[in-house]
Amino acid sequence: MNVLITGAAGFIGSTLGQRLLKEGHRVCGLDNLNDYYDVNLKKARLEKLAAYSEFEFQRLDLADRPAIKNLFDSHGFDCVVNLAAQAGVRYSIENPASYVDANMVGFGNILEGCRHTKVKHLVYASSSSVYGLNTSMPFSVRHNVDHPISLYAASKKANELMAHTYSYLYNLPTTGLRFFTVYGPWGRPDMALFLFTKAILNDEPIKVFNNGNMQRDFTYIDDIVEGVIRVMNNIPEADPDWSAETPTPSSSCVPYRLYNIGNNQPVALMDFVHAIEDAIGRKAKIDYRPMQPGDVPATYADVNDLIADTGFKPSTPVPEGIKNFVDWYREYYG
Repeated sequence: MNVLITGAAGFIGSTLGQRLLKEGHRVCGLDNLNDYYDVNLKKARLEKLAAYSEFEFQRLDLADRPAIKNLFDSHGFDCVVNLAAQAGVRYSIENPASYVDANMVGFGNILEGCRHTKVKHLVYASSSSVYGLNTSMPFSVRHNVDHPISLYAASKKANELMAHTYSYLYNLPTTGLRFFTVYGPWGRPDMALFLFTKAILNDEPIKVFNNGNMQRDFTYIDDIVEGVIRVMNNIPEADPDWSAETPTPSSSCVPYRLYNIGNNQPVALMDFVHAIEDAIGRKAKIDYRPMQPGDVPATYADVNDLIADTGFKPSTPVPEGIKNFVDWYREYYG
């Protein structure tokens, strides 16, 4: 396939790109290399992709409509995986405009590019954050998600709605993936595992919010990538069982699907901390804090639809994934 990955210098995008290139696909990677976090880490990820002759990099911003149009017109992509976004729940409270530009205007440009160049399948990143005020566990793609509690979550819910509109109007096959707390080697420096590991190794206290009373469905990066590839190869069709009288949010009368990709096994935050301590061989100093605005106390993915449609269930144990990350961190940062 000829695949466009947006956010190719990111954690998930770069790992997915390597997997696709190893399998012999052509990959065009798009990224604006913004400074939300360490640009050198992003460049190091790109260097791993640049080792493949079938990789092409385009430094572009999703919100640049003419540039995105030219990219689509000149490349004839078979499949597009949109992973580019302004990430982070807390940052969306501080800098909302960047989320509107990247996550909504930018996604609109991707949809237009797919529509006009007859892309066979658009796969895009949503987020577990869309579940917002939902408390029914595990979170299911069949649940209503109309009560987000951060602009980041609202922008991802908006992406799902925008995708459905293009599936309906233009018969564009679209699949949204709600990722649950992705972690692993080459991960993002603003995520808990990275922050905790760095602090413990530097003998500094870690900030533990909601006094540690949190649970997360931590999902290892290789499981995320396997799920994305399974979905890429599973182009959605209209759901013959879908009814407008009793509509299921995860499918439609058009080629549209939503899936959770999570480990299906929530882990208490303090157990996560203890696993990091075990991997490092050192105890953490803990600074307990109250809950932060926009955060939720727990996440837990129902992955039954993913299993039914792709035959895949994430399964990497958290201690194994944490050890892999700590080993990578020590090697990369010395």
